[in-house]
Amino acid sequence: MAFQILLDQIGGLGRFQILHTIVLLTICIMVNPRVMLENFTAVVPSHRCWVHVLDNETVSGNDSEILSKEALLRISIPLDSNLRPEKCRRFIHPQWQLLHLNETFSNTVKPDTEPCMDGWVYNQSSFLSTIVTEWDLVCESESLNSVAKFVFMAGTLVGSIVFGYLSDRFGRSLILKWCIFQLAIVDTCVAFARTFPSYCLLRFLAGISTPAIMANCSILIIEWVAPRFQALGMILGVCAFSAGQVLLTGLAYAIRDWRTLQLVVSAPVFVLIFFSRYLTESARWLIINNKPEEGLKELKKAACRNGRKDVGDTLTVEVLKSAMKEEMDLAQTKYFLCDLFSTPTLRMRMISTAFVRFSIIMTYYGLAFHIQHLGSNIFLLHCLFGAVNLPASYVANLTLNHMGRRSTQTLSMFLQGLCLLVIIFIPQEMQILRVVISTLGVGFSFVAVIGSFVHGNELFPTVIRATALGTAGIFSSLGAAVSPLLMILKIYSPLLPWIIYGILSILAGLVILLLPETRNQPLPDTIQDVEKNFHCICPRKKVSRNAKEEDAFIKVTRF
Repeated sequence: MAFQILLDQIGGLGRFQILHTIVLLTICIMVNPRVMLENFTAVVPSHRCWVHVLDNETVSGNDSEILSKEALLRISIPLDSNLRPEKCRRFIHPQWQLLHLNETFSNTVKPDTEPCMDGWVYNQSSFLSTIVTEWDLVCESESLNSVAKFVFMAGTLVGSIVFGYLSDRFGRSLILKWCIFQLAIVDTCVAFARTFPSYCLLRFLAGISTPAIMANCSILIIEWVAPRFQALGMILGVCAFSAGQVLLTGLAYAIRDWRTLQLVVSAPVFVLIFFSRYLTESARWLIINNKPEEGLKELKKAACRNGRKDVGDTLTVEVLKSAMKEEMDLAQTKYFLCDLFSTPTLRMRMISTAFVRFSIIMTYYGLAFHIQHLGSNIFLLHCLFGAVNLPASYVANLTLNHMGRRSTQTLSMFLQGLCLLVIIFIPQEMQILRVVISTLGVGFSFVAVIGSFVHGNELFPTVIRATALGTAGIFSSLGAAVSPLLMILKIYSPLLPWIIYGILSILAGLVILLLPETRNQPLPDTIQDVEKNFHCICPRKKVSRNAKEEDAFIKVTRF
């Protein structure tokens, strides 16, 4: 853990870290909106079957003058149990006798109806077009709308596996730059997809690169700042997600065509390719991976930009190797996914973190992906869900620094679960109350997400941190992918998905208590550091631990 002392010497939060963080936050703001993009591009507008007597443009003018549109609709489309026009069926023949019945007639859905054989008519008052209207993802094909959301999250699942390992193998900065380039190309092509399968394929490829960008941005932030600023760095990263969500709401409100919106959101990612040139590789990763010369170069660059050129001049390869000799020796071994389960302490941390991430992300997207089920104004809800994250980030900063990582996550998960369970007792007519409770639930969920990200980065050693976070990201993506599919359970009970969300949230709050508190603790660099820290909990180990830290300080401060 000697790198933390080196970092304090060159500046734990100076001009270099601030400028570097600004670039990374800009990337997050530009990339994150595509996660929620289908809240607008895949909106299901109100619809009904196309019928000849009402929608055929060649119908005679006399017919339209004799009967109003309301009358033609009554004789063409049956009513559902709420006396509203059916969305997926029509009368085989016009039912002229219905013109002489009052509005209280019952059960007009008879065997003389049929599915929408000639297509649908969509309400375009809110959106000119969506992928639903483009490819008729309604009625019998309604499940394909969930598939469209699922394939992107399936891509994030694959990306978490592949790029998590590659980031540890080839570096955070290199993989981040490649993923930005890949996302710029693929996501722009989505706007020109001509078939639903090609759309899904392109969204899958876009999903592969998205988690790697977000994860590596977070890693590069925390690996360049002192421990006391790591929580702040993570909170700023999550705030960038909120800013991107609010930005997306504004763009969607102004642009109601899904192809244009997709292009406007995706094309600016090409600008990020230029910004990524100024990214600096993690010196911690370079040193741990036996590249001390390159790591020294980055440290001197940071010291110079932080106004500590004299400190940078005294840094040499010999000093660097002497300070981190133990870490470099231990890091000669290449680590793989199986190494996350090689020791009891690391194994417990990985399993617990995976379950917590799965639960937190699934419940968060359970609210974020289903805003149409929570209120009628999706623009207002989406904006509120993004805006509430700003005060939630402030609350998270206070609680993480004063209450600790574990207490913050446990309390917020319990409150989130309570909000989810309360929603099921609020009737649809009470829209304002449903919006308020849902917004509070998202706020508590966001606090839990921030706490989980901060905690997760501090639980795992540098040599395998990206792999660990990538593995946790796998379960995060799995939770996000399962979240829209869970709504299929509504065919059994409309309340069942929300009950599962609420109970799982509370259960995850209990599992968090199995993880250690990491507030103000130095980041572990090796697997041995994790095991040593665990054993240092015992009082009899404190003396040897303090002695070791003192030796490390003397060793590092020779220059």
